[in-house]
This record gives sequence, structure tokens and C-alpha cells, in this order.
Amino acid sequence: MSGPALHLAVELDGDGAHPAAWRRAAHAPDQLLTPRRVARVAALAENAGFTLITLDDGVLPPGAAPDAVGRIGAVERAAFVAASTSTIGIAPVVPVTYAEPFHVASQLASLDHVSAGRAGWVVTEEERPEAARAWGRPLVADAESRARESRDGVEVARALWDSWEDDAVIRSVATSRYLDRERLHYIDFTGDTYAVKGPAIVPRPPQGQLVVLGRPDRVPAARLDVALVEGRDPAAVATAAAVAGTPRVFAEVEVALDTPRDTASERVADLERHAPWRDRGRLRHIGSADQLVALLGELSRHVDGVRLHPLVLDEDLAVLSRLVLPALTERRLVARPLPGTSLRSTLGLQRPANRFAAAAPAGQEDAQ
Repeated sequence: MSGPALHLAVELDGDGAHPAAWRRAAHAPDQLLTPRRVARVAALAENAGFTLITLDDGVLPPGAAPDAVGRIGAVERAAFVAASTSTIGIAPVVPVTYAEPFHVASQLASLDHVSAGRAGWVVTEEERPEAARAWGRPLVADAESRARESRDGVEVARALWDSWEDDAVIRSVATSRYLDRERLHYIDFTGDTYAVKGPAIVPRPPQGQLVVLGRPDRVPAARLDVALVEGRDPAAVATAAAVAGTPRVFAEVEVALDTPRDTASERVADLERHAPWRDRGRLRHIGSADQLVALLGELSRHVDGVRLHPLVLDEDLAVLSRLVLPALTERRLVARPLPGTSLRSTLGLQRPANRFAAAAPAGQEDAQ
């Protein structure tokens, strides 16, 4: 546990966690992918005091007709949001089941530079066979193989982020030197299915290492900063958190809240007429804001944070902003991110030393 403050993250992909959420959205369907809406929702989350926003993604469409079937890449959305926010952390979902880890590492490092150290990475998997065809790659069929790709992808990205030492960039006009080549390093990674030599093409991120979030049953805990744990009740969440083995633990919680017009149960029933809300094994709160505040207070004894998945963003995010976060703040259960702080600092995580700099022979740094 990082301390008394509970860190709140919120998933902002699409119109909400329910596949038919667009039917209750406050905008026309053709506005879903517009820059104005993306910026508005991110600003609302930042102004409310959330620590982190996440943006789901995958190579395949997120749904099937007549529900929403399109999205813009999470990294691209994250970069856009980074330019219009100032304190909130931003973590796109990027699977590495088929994607090239070298390119993923470069994109994420760039995002950390753009956001001045507020970037994270949610590691997931491409489970559907159609994803392999979309990528033009051999199928990674079983769970063990997908976990291997995630494990190796995270290891490659972390090594590449270290392949530039912090002071590798010189920018000396007097000597016409831009880089100190001695401070760029090959990573020489060889896995079961690919090899990467390096170094990266982007300087080391401001955070040194981005905050990496993922499920500890899919990515080794040693490669994660934040474990995302699930459970259908607080006891199950507490059990999963106790064995996560990561510096920080966030619980996954789906929420449907009472609004001035409809109760949470009425809102869920309205959407269930069109499509089922898939059971992912997560804790699900359907009820009032006060009940959610109590639930989060209970979870704060077991986890460092919670990632909320609102039923309908345009409805639930407003209730979270007006009733839930202010109540948690009043009880001193949450704290707003401070301007000028990195996501690692906000989460109480140290900036890691560069593995290659630490391995330099004694006296070498003093001689350079």
C-alpha cells in the first residue's frame, strides 16, 4: 500500500463499459470519435481529480452492429489528450501479442515526453484468432503463448527505455555533438519468437520507465508497477491483492450509479434490452453514489487504487465528479495529482536507475 490516499483511475474508451452505452450518450453517434469529445471527457476526469485515465484498444473493432464498432488508436488518443491536460496520468491499452515491441516502446516513450512524464501502459492480450489475420501474423493460440508474448514485450520495452542513459543527449553547438555514443546501449534481447538488438530511437522517457499496469496472471509481477486485480466481491479482491506481488495494486470495478432521472438498476435494465453487459469476473457496483463511496472506503484497506469502468460515461462520470470524488476527498481517502509531478511520483513510485548506467565499470562515469 502506498499510503492513505486511494488512487482512482477511470476507463474512457467509447461511450462506456456497456456495449449499448451509446444509446444513452449525451451526443450523437457520429460525435463519438471527434477530438472535441475526447478532450471534453478527459478534461472532466482531470477536473474531477482522477489520478489516471486509461484508453482501451485492440486491432479488432470493439463491438458488432448495431452497437459502436469503431475507435481511434489508444496511443494516438493519449497523445492528443496529453496536449490538452496538465496533471492527470494517461495510460493507453497496448497489446503486444502481435505488435512489434520495438515500435510500442518508441510510441510509449514519445507519449511520456509529450505528457512531461504522465504516461503509463496497460498491457493486455489479443485473444481472438481474427487478430492474427488482421496483423498478418501466425496465430498465438493458447494462453501460455500469449502470456509469453506479453512477458517478452514488456521486458523488451523496459530494456529499450534504458538503452539511452539520461545524459546521452548533449546538444553541444560548440563541439557539434548531439549524442554521447558511449551512453547508448544495445539490449541484445533474444526470446522464443524474436530478437531485438536496439538501442531505441527515442531518448529515455522522463520517468525513466513508464508506469506499467497489467494482470499479474498474464505478466510476471516483477515486470509490473501496478497489478490490476479482479474479484466479484471485496473479499475476493482483497485475496487477489494480497498475492499480487507488485509495488501497487488497483482493483477493477464496474459502476452504474443512480442519476437524477433514473436509478442505476433502471439504467442497466434499459441497456440490457439491447445487449448483455458481459460478466468479466469484476466487482460490479449498481447503486447510489453514497454506497460507492462506502465500497471504495472498504477497498482502500486492501488496494492502492481502483480503476472504474462506468456503465455510460456521459451519465456516470458526472455523478462521480459531483458526488463521489468530493465525498472521498472530504474523508481524505483520495488526493488530487499535483501540477508538475510525474505519474510515478503521484503513485509513490521511485524513478528507477538506468540498468546500463548502473552496470558501468567503477570510475567510468567520473572519467567521462
